[in-house]
Amino acid sequence: MELVIVESPAKSKTIEKYLGKNYKVVSSIGHIRDLATTGKYGLGIDVENGFIPNYVPIKGKKKVITDLKKLVNVADKVYLATDPDREGEAISWHLYDALGIKKDKYDRVLFYEITKDKVLEGIKNPRKIDDNLVKSQETRRFLDRIIGFRLSKLMQSKTSGTSAGRVQSVALKLIVDREREIEAFKEEEYYTITAKFPEFDSELFKYKNDEIEIKGIDEVNKILEKLDKKFLVQSIESKTKNKASKFPFTTSSLQQEASNKLNFSAKRTMGIAQKMYEGIDIGTETVGLITYMRTDSVRLSDEFTKPTFKYIEENFGKEYIGYIKKSKKTENVQDAHEAIRPTSILRTPESLKKYLTLDEYKLYNLIYKRTLASLMADAKALGTTIILDNNDYKFKTTGQVITFNGYLEVYKEFEDNKDIVLPDLTDKLNTKIEADDIIYEQHFTKPKPRYTEAKLIKEMEELGIGRPSTYATIMSNIKDRGYVEIIEKKFHPTKIGIEVTDKLQEYFSNIINVKYTANMESDLDLIAEGKMDNKKVLSDFYSVFDDTLQEAFKGMEKQKPEETGELCPNCNSPLVIRKGRYGEFTACSDYPNCKYIKKESKAETVIIDCPNCSGKIVERHSKKGKVFYGCSNFPKCKTAYWDKPTGEKCPKCGEMMTVKNDEKKCSSCGYKPE
Repeated sequence: MELVIVESPAKSKTIEKYLGKNYKVVSSIGHIRDLATTGKYGLGIDVENGFIPNYVPIKGKKKVITDLKKLVNVADKVYLATDPDREGEAISWHLYDALGIKKDKYDRVLFYEITKDKVLEGIKNPRKIDDNLVKSQETRRFLDRIIGFRLSKLMQSKTSGTSAGRVQSVALKLIVDREREIEAFKEEEYYTITAKFPEFDSELFKYKNDEIEIKGIDEVNKILEKLDKKFLVQSIESKTKNKASKFPFTTSSLQQEASNKLNFSAKRTMGIAQKMYEGIDIGTETVGLITYMRTDSVRLSDEFTKPTFKYIEENFGKEYIGYIKKSKKTENVQDAHEAIRPTSILRTPESLKKYLTLDEYKLYNLIYKRTLASLMADAKALGTTIILDNNDYKFKTTGQVITFNGYLEVYKEFEDNKDIVLPDLTDKLNTKIEADDIIYEQHFTKPKPRYTEAKLIKEMEELGIGRPSTYATIMSNIKDRGYVEIIEKKFHPTKIGIEVTDKLQEYFSNIINVKYTANMESDLDLIAEGKMDNKKVLSDFYSVFDDTLQEAFKGMEKQKPEETGELCPNCNSPLVIRKGRYGEFTACSDYPNCKYIKKESKAETVIIDCPNCSGKIVERHSKKGKVFYGCSNFPKCKTAYWDKPTGEKCPKCGEMMTVKNDEKKCSSCGYKPE
């Protein structure tokens, strides 16, 4: 009997069918061991003697280990077929070590997609465990444990926060820094002047050859005095432009696009993708629908592109066949396997719809069409620019008409490409046309927007902090710890989130910053390539971190609770606001000598039932006193809106409609009813 060990039970039955009777496929159900919480500081790592780990079975996994050992002992051969990434490599090593598998009795195999051909190919191309990949993952785990345990302890003793993390705290700092940029922003007034014609508008952009900026109403009036309603058609320029499709998905770009187009969180996206990778029952068989969903490569294999080009020709025409795109990005890209793509171009979303849940269908449809579009011809658009002259003031209007839809034939539902048709003014060139009106509008500059989940993931990827496989966990952590609130899809740091960030920056600005974190990711990559000593990376880090931490425990001032201005009725001490398991409460500052807690009035204005749980949407106030509308079950449910929810669902995207100043709009996509 040949034994194959995978991570997920969902994969085991499918793979066993592909391999046949001589193989038994079982699951480890994820990790089987982790660092103990014993030893100095509860790290489970002997730092003084060269960072020696103490691994113990994860709770509930002793029986799994015992059962797997029995199977290993009777097997002729063991194939370790955990996921094809660093985490999977580490799980394979833990299985090898914990189960006492002999070196000549095992092979490591990789399944990049759960289809019969790829599973058989994986079995035919085995290798041994890559020790460098294991060291890289182990180093990351050590760093996260040391920073997570010891900084979290510091935060718990000095702040209202509960945790800190190597990457989590940097992501939170980005949110806090952006909030401060917004607070410090000073808006500036500016104006635009527009000529209104029956079929188009034209906006002032130059005076003679100089760009023009209009800062005040006096400037506006001076310009208007010099304009009349007759405009010279100075030039008409038409040019065909090619619009190329985007690359197929990486982990990061999938999370971003699913957030923007489907309103899925990163965690939700990865959960659905995992299930589709592991295998879905599609009537005739159970098969993986997409390739492995943790990748930073945009590469597509020849065995996928060749049948896809044929599919494009047969279903759309030869003129729709595109080309294989090459990424210029090489930094921090492992390129271990392909982009996220369907395992077969013949499994169209419509053909699978009856076998998928709505969420699975939506995500598969997005992945399928993005991949197909990436191999289709560029769309072509005829862009037209008309320049009008009025006493040396230049007005511009632009239009665009799609002349060949190319890849938009399949991807148009995910890209907004509306035609802007301009009238044909060729016969009016060098003659004057008359405007119906010339108007001006007042505007104000705006600060950078707060981060959405998609924008934060994009920023983290561009800065090189974290890895796409960890983004979903980071997003969940900062929300679950109460460090941010999400209001209308945007991250707002809470008082606790700001407090934790500021305290960390007092002492750990040399570690909790973008540059250090990005450099550490590069070091982990070098360890994976066998080009850097992992023990040196750990010791260099720890020598700086430990000294700083000791200083912080001694010198960091404990955050004093905020006084309410009232006195305790029992002992006359000031009353303060404290944070408990279920939110803030008012209590005596002389605790534990006095245990008085003020009973708060619960008179909250209920607006509607919460659309996402059994709670109520109630009127609440932000840290600055601004009214917003959030769920009464916060922090368990983080549903929140800046504008008052109506209880109606948006006909376009299904999210909540809100109302402000008698104007209704969607809280998610911005749709406004006519």
